Amino acid sequence: MDGGILVPIAFFAMITAIVVVPKYLRSRDRDRLHETLRMAYEKGQPVPPELMEALQPTGEVEAVPYVPIRDRSDRDLRSGVVWLAVGVGLLLVGAAFYAMLYNVGGAVETGCSFAALAAIPLCIGLAFLLLSALGRKRPS
Repeated sequence: MDGGILVPIAFFAMITAIVVVPKYLRSRDRDRLHETLRMAYEKGQPVPPELMEALQPTGEVEAVPYVPIRDRSDRDLRSGVVWLAVGVGLLLVGAAFYAMLYNVGGAVETGCSFAALAAIPLCIGLAFLLLSALGRKRPS
């Protein structure tokens, strides 16, 4: 196997390990906890409240404080601003590469590639901003 194929395989193996290994370890801990609960139930022992709390579902989403958004248009506005920022960031990266490669050659191709890539999040952001503007309730 040459180094050309080894790098992509290592990259995807790393991503898989980052996602799969923690889920597997959490699942194993949860199985042990369920087994302990089953054995306590079979023996007629009361279940401690700490054990019941440990069985409650927790996750990455619940660890983040929830801030309710009252209006759908507010959510669309926030999403639109984020997508626009991603698109502008990609444009700035393309401009930086264009400036770096100007004297070497290949600047136009690189700048156009980043501009084309930035068009996707920019269009998504504009669509969210349009949805936000159309969804605003007009004062009566």
